This record gives sequence, structure tokens and C-alpha cells, in this order.
Amino acid sequence: MEENSINSSGRIKGFVQDFGLPRLIITGFLILLLIIAPIVGADLPTQISNIINRFSWNGILVLAMVPMVHSGCGLNFGLPLGIISGLLGATISIELGFTGPLSFFMAVLISTPFALVFGSLYGWLLNKIKGGEMMIATYVGFSSVSLMCMMWLLLPYHSPNMVWGMAGKGLRTTISLEGYYKEALADILQINIGNLMIPTGAILFFALLAFFMWAFLHTKTGTAMTAVGSNPDFARSAGINVDKIRLISVVMSTWLAAIGILVYEQGFGFIQLYMAPFYMALPAVSAILIGGASVNKASIMNVVIGTILFQGIVTMTPTVMNNMIHLDMSEVIRIIVSNGMILYALTRKTEGSK
Repeated sequence: MEENSINSSGRIKGFVQDFGLPRLIITGFLILLLIIAPIVGADLPTQISNIINRFSWNGILVLAMVPMVHSGCGLNFGLPLGIISGLLGATISIELGFTGPLSFFMAVLISTPFALVFGSLYGWLLNKIKGGEMMIATYVGFSSVSLMCMMWLLLPYHSPNMVWGMAGKGLRTTISLEGYYKEALADILQINIGNLMIPTGAILFFALLAFFMWAFLHTKTGTAMTAVGSNPDFARSAGINVDKIRLISVVMSTWLAAIGILVYEQGFGFIQLYMAPFYMALPAVSAILIGGASVNKASIMNVVIGTILFQGIVTMTPTVMNNMIHLDMSEVIRIIVSNGMILYALTRKTEGSK
């Protein structure tokens, strides 16, 4: 009996060590919120649907962190550069007159060359300042968003669905995707059970990209990328072109960010321009850190766990608190919780799952 108790205790300690105590606490808090939700009058199936939906919107943006982490470029605070590529693809797709689900796939195609060019320039810059990637990436992300605030007004768009009505030029702050690619992925094989809605198509699309990322990391180039991130000197002595591998990882991350924002938009139903992408890197960085990644190690499981935990807490906490105190403070609570989660995650950036 005593031996069984010792074995059980060892297994529990091993699980806690592998999963991570912080993630265990956050998971417990999320489960507690799900238990409390129906007690305080919140509809549980609706809340679960919200978590699943937000996971499907944000999963690829978090996945975009993986290649740069593996190559040793650190966490991609320059994510807005990829997001801008996606926004350019989205707006040009609408400008060219594509509608329905076709507009989504055209947006993906159009955004790809932008992501390749921007990612290449971004990667070239990061190769010049090895060791300070995350700081420079932050400035790249912020400055690119500010530059595009001017460009959205100056670029020659003419679609009446996007430009300001009176002026006839300059894009609106928010553009509706009704009639374009709103829920283009979510509507594929969608499952509806009462108030529970599962966007099967969007989840399968994330799973497909996640599988390709996993498969790539097991190729010769992917293994070289991991080697560069783990020990660049050893990788260089083994004949690996470190700068080239780092460049590939940055381009991949930028392209995934472009696809990620398009998936986000199809679920959200709107394109948001100007300052909207400014802070979008922070939730993605926080999610993968909360999922157990470190600044030089990340896995697909870190992406999945982190996105569910981050989006679950951000979604559930305002709803439960509003129903408990009967005051509409959802936005205030959401800001406090999301920024608190971001702050917590950034203090854990040197930690990772064993």
C-alpha cells in the first residue's frame, strides 16, 4: 500500500513538473469559471462556443510564433508586419471584386507575396542585430502599423464598400465582410447542438497548418532550424547557413501571421485597419508562453494549450464577473484580465516545459 502511495505521489509530481504548475493553476481557474458560469446565470454552451470560436480565430496567429522561436530569433513581436500583409491581401481582394468564399482564398494568394517580401526584409534586419531581435521586432511592428495608417489613406482604393463615402478615398476604419468571406471557413461542416456551435472548418484549417508546421520541423531544414536555435555555433560548424535558416523562419512566421489575420477576420466578420494591429502581437506571445513555450523552444501543443487557456480566461472572466455583480463592466474586466495575463506571461518568458 505504501509503495503504491509513493508511486502515485511520484506520478503526480511528474505530471505537475511536465505540465507546469502555472499552467495547472490557470487550467484549474478556467475549469472553476466554467463550473460557476451556469450557477450565476451564464449559458454554459454559449460560453464554450465562444472559447472554441476565439481559439479558431487566434490559433494561427499563435502558431506564427513557432518558426522564429525554433530558429533562435525569439518571440515575434513584429507580428503586425505579417498582419499588414494579410490586410493588404484582404482589401485588394475586395477591391478586385471577389465575393463569397473565393474572396478569402484570393486574399490568401494576394497576401502571400507581400508576406514573402516583408518577411525577407524583416529577416535581413534581424540577421544584422543578432541578440536584440525581440527589442527590434517590437519597433518594427509598431512603426509598420504607424506607416500603414498613412498608407490606408493614400493607396488608390475605390471600392464603395471600403472607402469613406463623402471623400471617396481613404479606407474606413472598419470594413464589413458581409457578402465577402465572413465565416468562409467557419461555415464548412459547422456543428450546431442547441447553443453550442463548433466552427469545424476553421479548426480543421488550423489543424492542417499545424500539421504542416510539425512535418516541416521534422524535415532536414526544420531540424537545421532547431539546431540553429539551440546552438548557432555548433550549427555553423556543421555546415548550416545560420543566416539563411533564420531568414526562412522569419518569412514563415510573417506568412503565417498574414494567414492568421485572414482567419481571424472571417470569424470576426470585419476587417479592422489603422491602429487595430498595434497590440495584436502581445496576446499571441502571451498565449504561447502560457502554453509552456520558452524563448528558444516551442511546440504545437504549446500553441493549442496556450491559446485555449488565454482565450478561455479572457472570455469567461468578464462574463462570470458581470453575472455575479450585475454590472456591465465587461470591457473593463476584459482589459484588466487580458493585460494581466500578458504581464504574467512575459514574466515567465525564460521558462518552458521540460
